[in-house]
Amino acid sequence: MQTYENIPLDRSMYAAASKSFSRILEEMDPTAHYQGTELGSLDAYQRQVTRVDIKVSGENSDTVDKFFADPAGAALFPEYIVRAVRQGMDEGNILSSIVATKTVIDTMDYRGVTSENEGNSAKEVGEGAQIPQTVLRLKDNLIRLVKRGRMLVSSYEAVRHQKLDLFTIALRQMGSTMARAQLADAIGVLMDGDGNKNPAKTLETAAADTVTYTDLVNLWKEFEEYQMNTLLVSPDVMAKLLVLDEFKDTGAGDLFNATGMLRTPMGAMLYKTSCVPEDPIIAFDRRYALEMVCASQVQIDYDKVMDRQLDRAAITAIVGFGKLFPDAVRVMTVKKGS
Repeated sequence: MQTYENIPLDRSMYAAASKSFSRILEEMDPTAHYQGTELGSLDAYQRQVTRVDIKVSGENSDTVDKFFADPAGAALFPEYIVRAVRQGMDEGNILSSIVATKTVIDTMDYRGVTSENEGNSAKEVGEGAQIPQTVLRLKDNLIRLVKRGRMLVSSYEAVRHQKLDLFTIALRQMGSTMARAQLADAIGVLMDGDGNKNPAKTLETAAADTVTYTDLVNLWKEFEEYQMNTLLVSPDVMAKLLVLDEFKDTGAGDLFNATGMLRTPMGAMLYKTSCVPEDPIIAFDRRYALEMVCASQVQIDYDKVMDRQLDRAAITAIVGFGKLFPDAVRVMTVKKGS
């Protein structure tokens, strides 16, 4: 039976500016060394949690106090919180389905790239003729990075005897709230641009206070070199769409029953979120529309947490969004009645 690597754990491992706690552990105890063994399904952090005999989930999960039974467990506690929050951010989060690329940076200044095409097609080039150019250049303005977070406010005495399974659920809910704030930022960039004069082109529905299938067809027609493969709508607009006859076919119903997801008759995935303002339908090609820029992943005041000072411990992440190709996004607003 393969044994666990006995890694000395301390708070200095959180102080590295360019590496996460998990990455440092992975470098010290690579998962690749465990391939084909019963420990191969765990990453380096999970192996250390198992080594100090802490069960974080399930009916027989330990209490929060178990992390502080020895110094090694206390050093693992901040990463446990970060992972639980990150899990909540990932669960049911639309962002991962609408972002074309994710860029991780180690600075607070980031300037995206834009492209300009000479002509609209890769036309035939005669001998000696100039080949049409695609020019890549830096955008004029920096991408706005926003620090989002939640404050964990609780005394250690209030949570020390709580089961880790229950505490994890509370942390996941915090992560879900942070993810919604980031989604709202992303939607703002899709609609209004990233500060580089690139708002989405807009059009209106034909009739007031309603959305018809013809409106969706007109929206689809707006896309030429890009695909309309993703739609974001508010709950009110979703309700208007779902009563259309075209959305009642068995194929759409089967997809919803199997995955909880909806697809338009044109094949575009349809997402409902209250982060979208009441009226707009945001249509875009998720392959080319949005860049997610991460200046910091989920972080926590590790010194406070390791010293059992949970009261007002900040959990934060710094993220911004840039629009890649403005023509990959269109917005249709529901015309207001008189």
